[in-house]
Amino acid sequence: MKHVVTMALIAVAAPAAAQEARTVIDDTGSEVTLPGNPQRIVSLHDTSLTVALLELGIEPVGSHGRTRTDGTPYIRSSATATGMDFDTSDIAFMGNLPADVERVAAADPDLIVTTNWQTADVDRLRRIAPTYVFDIATTDDFDVYAKLAELTGRGDRLAALEARYAAQLDLIRSQIDTDALRVSVIQGHDGELLVWNTYGTLGKVLRDAGFEFPEIVDAIEGNQRQTFSAEMLPRFDADMIFVTYRADRGETVADARAALESVLPSWCEALHACRENQVVYLPRSLASTATYDAASTLAYTILSHADGRALAMMPDRLR
Repeated sequence: MKHVVTMALIAVAAPAAAQEARTVIDDTGSEVTLPGNPQRIVSLHDTSLTVALLELGIEPVGSHGRTRTDGTPYIRSSATATGMDFDTSDIAFMGNLPADVERVAAADPDLIVTTNWQTADVDRLRRIAPTYVFDIATTDDFDVYAKLAELTGRGDRLAALEARYAAQLDLIRSQIDTDALRVSVIQGHDGELLVWNTYGTLGKVLRDAGFEFPEIVDAIEGNQRQTFSAEMLPRFDADMIFVTYRADRGETVADARAALESVLPSWCEALHACRENQVVYLPRSLASTATYDAASTLAYTILSHADGRALAMMPDRLR
C-alpha cells in the first residue's frame, strides 16, 4: 500500500510520554489493563474512533470500515476529515459488522478499542488484547474523543485542539447574537423524520455556540435518534435549518430534499426556513464526524451562512 503522511501528522505523532500500565473501567463496567504506551491499536468503529485517533496523531494498525458497491473498503469520513484511508495508509481493513476477529488477531494489537455498536464478540477480542468498549448510544462523541486521548496519552494534543475550538466559538458569538437565532437539524429517511438532540459535530458546534433549538429537539434525551411522523414537522421549524446527505454514497442535495419529500411532499412550504431559502445542506461526513477539524470547518460554515445576512426571522407567534 501507499503510505502517505503529512508533515503535520508527523509533528503530532511523536511518541507520547512514557506511561505505566494501568487498569481502567470501560463503559461495560469491565476492568481493562492498558499497556503503558500502546503502539499497535485496532479500532473497531471508523467514524467514532478511527478518525479521532488519526487526528490525535495515532495511526491504528487496523480499523473497521465500510465497503462500496464495488467491494472496496473505506474508512467513512476519514478521507475528507484526515486525508487518510485504507488505500493511502498502512491501516488494515478489519471488516464491518461483525469485524473479522481473525484479521484483528493477525494485526497483533496491544490495544483494541471498540463500541457497543460493533457486533464482533467482545470476549474473543479480549483474548487477543486488552479491549476497551465505548457505549456510543449514551456517550457524547467528544467525550469518547477525550477518553481516547486519555487512554493513548495524547492529552496535550487534545488541549491544543480544544483551545482552537474555543477561540472559534468566541468568534461566532462575537459576530452573531446566537441566543436570538433558532436553528434545527433534520433528516428524512424512509418516510419518517429523523432527529437527534445533538446531531453529531454540527449539533455540537451549534449548541456550544449558544444557538436556540426547538423545544421538541431539546426534549430528546441521550445520544439516540428519534423518529417523527409528517404532522410533527412544523414543530421543528426554525430561522435556519440544516439538512445532511450521504455524499460518500453518491447522494446530492437533491437526494436530501427527496428524503424530506418522502416525509411530507409539501415540506418546504410547511417550514419558514425553507420558504425563506434559509436551509443549509451539508455532506453528512462533515456534519457527523467527531473531529476538531470538522468542528473548525463547521464553525466557519455556520458563520458564513448566518453573519452579515438579512435572515428572515420566524414570527414570534411561531416560536
